[in-house]
Amino acid sequence: MITYISLLRGINVSGKRRITMEELVHIYQALNFTNVETYLQSGNVVFESTEQDKDKLTHTIEAEIENYFGSPINVFVRNIGDFARIVAGNPFTSAKHLEPVKIHVTFLYNTPPGNVLAELKNPNEDGDEFFVVGRKIYIYCPNGYGRTKLSNNFLEGRFDMPATTRNWKTVKALYEIAKMKDLKINQPKV
Repeated sequence: MITYISLLRGINVSGKRRITMEELVHIYQALNFTNVETYLQSGNVVFESTEQDKDKLTHTIEAEIENYFGSPINVFVRNIGDFARIVAGNPFTSAKHLEPVKIHVTFLYNTPPGNVLAELKNPNEDGDEFFVVGRKIYIYCPNGYGRTKLSNNFLEGRFDMPATTRNWKTVKALYEIAKMKDLKINQPKV
């Protein structure tokens, strides 16, 4: 069994694309995933599967959600090792003066091409900072995420691909939930 974390893009925002967490758990269990647990109401799911191919999991979940709800929703699947690297690799957490509440992580659907990365410039001068690492972008917004121009929509437009953003508290909480599940499934049998 492998512990995974999936993030759904754009559900339960402003009353649109409503999916209850109970429905989400039902969908994941119907796909034979085990120990399914949601976090908050925004489509964060921690689950276990024997499938090792994250892309296959992504497409399977997306197809089942579209079949169930009748509209496509992008799903971003990462395993516990990916989340461990995300948490450990955050360039903003080592700076003592930065407020964790102002740190976010944007998850990209694919790895962006190098030419797009080279051309990506900060759209404002308000002190916002970002680092692109593979399929994720670490963002620090000193004036709050609601005021940044480094929004999810801006980044989707620049990279021409779906993206979803979570605050640092949510990223860490999902990792902690996944670690607890992973400890349980990897405990030696007595």
